[in-house]
Amino acid sequence: MKKAVIETGSKQYLVAEGDEIKVELLKTDSKTAKFEPLLVIDGDSVLVGTPKLDKIAVSADILEANIQSDKVTSIRYKAKKRVHKTRGHRQHSSLIKIKKIS
Repeated sequence: MKKAVIETGSKQYLVAEGDEIKVELLKTDSKTAKFEPLLVIDGDSVLVGTPKLDKIAVSADILEANIQSDKVTSIRYKAKKRVHKTRGHRQHSSLIKIKKIS
């Protein structure tokens, strides 16, 4: 079984064919994405890039282009000082399915 380490959104993910992962928002209009792997594991052989492997590509289908995560709220409060601030944020992400490591 082939596995690869890909980098997207300043994060690295260990993926195999058929995996569905949630990554940082991909700003593209197409339904497919290609990644250059940093490392490929194929049985007993391991290929390590410097920093990426040029001849191998990981292709993926974008299942959902824009997903919003649950809201994260932060509260700033100082007792008896009239300081009360609430802030919320919803992170955007994409859901992809790894199609092929070749």
